[in-house]
Amino acid sequence: MIYISPSLLAADFTKLGDEIKRIEDAGADYLHLDVMDGVFVPNISFGLPVIESLRAKSGLVFDVHLMITKPERYVERFADAGADIITFHYEACEDPAALIKKIKELNKKASISISPKTPADAVLPFLPELDMVLVMTVEPGFGGQSLIPETLEKVKIIRKVIDENGYNCNIQVDGGISEKNISLVTDAGANVIVAGTAVFKSPDPKKTISELKQ
Repeated sequence: MIYISPSLLAADFTKLGDEIKRIEDAGADYLHLDVMDGVFVPNISFGLPVIESLRAKSGLVFDVHLMITKPERYVERFADAGADIITFHYEACEDPAALIKKIKELNKKASISISPKTPADAVLPFLPELDMVLVMTVEPGFGGQSLIPETLEKVKIIRKVIDENGYNCNIQVDGGISEKNISLVTDAGANVIVAGTAVFKSPDPKKTISELKQ
């Protein structure tokens, strides 16, 4: 099944509550929340207070993507703020296995992300315990970039291992995805699609989400 997770970065920040309701009513499955610290990635977005305030306004699955250094310092607070899925970067964490265990103990879904230069092999040992793997299809930190085709080879490798072993793990892709190229990422094996501009800037998000799922 294909799940659509629109990225909040593409929303109109002057009316976030209305924007989220609009995409929820349009059929979005998750809300992708990119938390950036200006250290791990060269950009700063939003943090705990925004997520806490939005949690009361939405029934969407909160798909929180931590693009921050030493994410283990904050997972409890993001869990308390309303995250349902917590994704951290392999490149930013000293002990991924311990952090996956900690997220699970908080009764949240655990996800690990890899940037374009990180090989698929990095996440394979963790697949039995993960709920999701996020393969970045652009360099993390900024929206509006074009998809890097080579990243899809990693999706294929991870999908093959998941299917061969019967792991219960989704594959998410994030970066440069629209109706024009979504078939490339789904054919590679991804089933959770982050689409920011394509959904939030659409004059008809319901139609856009429907087309993305098809």
